[in-house]
Amino acid sequence: MPLVTTTEMFKKAYDGGYAIGAFNVNNMEIVQGITEAAKELSAPLILQVSKGARAYANPIYLRKLVEAALEDTGLPICLHLDHGDTFETCKDCIDGGFTSVMIDGSHHSFEDNIAVTKKVVEYAHDHGVVVEAELGRLAGVEDDIKVSAEDSSYTHPEEVEEFVSKTGVDSLAIAIGTSHGAFKFKGEPKLRFDILEEITKKLPGFPIVLHGASSVIPEFVDMINKFGGDMPGAQGVPEEMLRQAARSAVCKINIDSDLRLAMTGTIRKYFAENPSHFDPRQYLKPARSAIKDMVKHKIDVVLGCAGKA
Repeated sequence: MPLVTTTEMFKKAYDGGYAIGAFNVNNMEIVQGITEAAKELSAPLILQVSKGARAYANPIYLRKLVEAALEDTGLPICLHLDHGDTFETCKDCIDGGFTSVMIDGSHHSFEDNIAVTKKVVEYAHDHGVVVEAELGRLAGVEDDIKVSAEDSSYTHPEEVEEFVSKTGVDSLAIAIGTSHGAFKFKGEPKLRFDILEEITKKLPGFPIVLHGASSVIPEFVDMINKFGGDMPGAQGVPEEMLRQAARSAVCKINIDSDLRLAMTGTIRKYFAENPSHFDPRQYLKPARSAIKDMVKHKIDVVLGCAGKA
C-alpha cells in the first residue's frame, strides 16, 4: 500500500466522531512503537516530521523508515510535515514524497498568512498533496517553535471562512487553549470549546486540527523526576477533553511530548536499575515498548480510531 493523503481519513473521522493520531517521529524505535500499536488495533495513522526531526535524522532516513512501516503493517499511513515555516520547506517535502504538509504562517499577519498558505496549496494540489494551515498561535516550546504566553492568541472564528475560502487549504489547526511542550496549563486545564463550536458552525464538515495535545502522562513525568529529572508542574490536556474534541470537528490530534516523555522516562529508569549496561538495544527495547503501550491507549481511549483502518 502506498502512502495516502488525509482526505479520506478525515472524511471518515468527521462522520464517525473520532480523530486520527498524528505522532511525531524522530528515530526507528519511535516509528516502530507507534506503528506496532496501530497495527494491533487496526488504526489509521499520520506520522509527522518536524523541521527539527528532518535536521536530526535526515529526511531520507525518516522517509525510508515510514516506507518500512507501510510494508510491515499494511495500514493507511500519511506522511506529514509538521510546522513547515516557509514555502521552500513545504516544497522540499512535497518533492520528497510527503503526502501532506503544514504551512505555519501563524506568525505572519492575517493577510500574509493567506498569501503564503495559498502559494503552498497551489503547489501541493498540483502534486496530489494536501495542506494544513494554522490560525491563532499556540504558546509553548517544541523544537524551533517558541511562543510566549503573551504572544499566543486564540483563533478568531470570524476569520476562518475567509481564510479557508481564499487559500483552498484542506484542514485547519486552531488555537483553543492547548500549547506545545509539557507545561500547558497553570491552574485548572481548560479548552475553549465555545470557540471550536463557533468555528464548526462556520465551517460545517471541515476537518479541524489540535496541536499541543499531549496529556503529559503523570506516570512518565514521575519516572523522569524520580530518576534525576526536574519537571515540577508539568500538566497536559486531560484525555476526556481530547475525546470530546474528537467527537466534534477535530479530525487530527497531534501527539509529541507524550512520546518523548515515555521514551525518556523509561530509559532513565532502565539506567537507574542497570547502571553498568551500555548496549543501546537493552535500553531502547523497553522504551519502544513503553511508546507502543502509550499509543495503544491513545488510539483506543482518547482518539477513538481503533478498528478504523
